[in-house]
Amino acid sequence: QVQLVESGGGLVQAGGSLTLSCAASGLAFSVYTMGWFRQAPGKEREFVATITWSGGGTNYADSVKGRFTISRDDTKKTVYLRMNSLKPEDTAVYYCAARNWRADEYDYWGQGTPVTVSS
Repeated sequence: QVQLVESGGGLVQAGGSLTLSCAASGLAFSVYTMGWFRQAPGKEREFVATITWSGGGTNYADSVKGRFTISRDDTKKTVYLRMNSLKPEDTAVYYCAARNWRADEYDYWGQGTPVTVSS
């Protein structure tokens, strides 16, 4: 049974930092591209960042580029999202997702962790 469990969310002031973690189990983590997505209240879910299964490639939404960093530790089956210079508009529930390297869409999703940035 595949599980993705996010942690690290919380309340932070604007300009602050948080690091989200997503621990995976039940899958061959090293061959999965991992992504972070977010959904703000009343809005659709949007892409935040992704890191390839090999760890060699990362991609970011323009809105977080230069502020967020995605990384992974295959030995711990964990993907991270370091968020710096947080803004109130970063407030959302953050989800991690896993996509097999051969797939076009994400196969598995976590339950989400909420992030609230106060002004």
